[in-house]
Amino acid sequence: MLSLTMSTFDAPLIAGQPGIQRFPGKALALFIKRDFLAPEECAGLIERIDANRRPSTIADDMGYEAFRTSETCDLDDADPFIAAVNARLAAFAGIDPAYGEPLQGQRYAVGQEFKAHTDYFEPQGSDYQTYCGRSGNRTWTLMVYLNAPGAGGATRFNRINKIIQPEPGKLLAWNNRLPDGAVNGASLHHGMKVRAGTKYIITKWYREQVWAG
Repeated sequence: MLSLTMSTFDAPLIAGQPGIQRFPGKALALFIKRDFLAPEECAGLIERIDANRRPSTIADDMGYEAFRTSETCDLDDADPFIAAVNARLAAFAGIDPAYGEPLQGQRYAVGQEFKAHTDYFEPQGSDYQTYCGRSGNRTWTLMVYLNAPGAGGATRFNRINKIIQPEPGKLLAWNNRLPDGAVNGASLHHGMKVRAGTKYIITKWYREQVWAG
């Protein structure tokens, strides 16, 4: 097993970034940065998501029908455009890119959502070893809205009563772990239903250990 490094628990540069906003509560380290991506970058990502999208999957649907109804695109780091976005995310957070999962895009049409969930895998869950045996659990999530749908599509952090509206280029970053390394249930969030138009985002997850697929 690879040893853990401080960068897997901390994103040391986020708090000092110009224009960064931090959720004031202590329950969750949650940051917002507007205009992280330029309009032309958002457009390029949307084009790639539309070209290669597939139905989204989930490790555990919690017994609910239609738990996650979006579409997903695996964005190829061999594409220089995608590699540049990946590099910017890692540099912004101050996390070694070797700990990052491949960048994903998601597309939500009218009526689609991702019900309240956490990005980490439950350490006591039956599928924990399957998803975390090689690279450990997820630490930080960085998500960027690529557009604003006509209505709906907000991200609600249920346990801290915070709703964030989509804006093109807006980045959200949060720590899925507590300072002692335990998973943080306050990171529970809901990709709310799109009511009009289409919503596009990209998501980058980082792991405890170097990503090994």
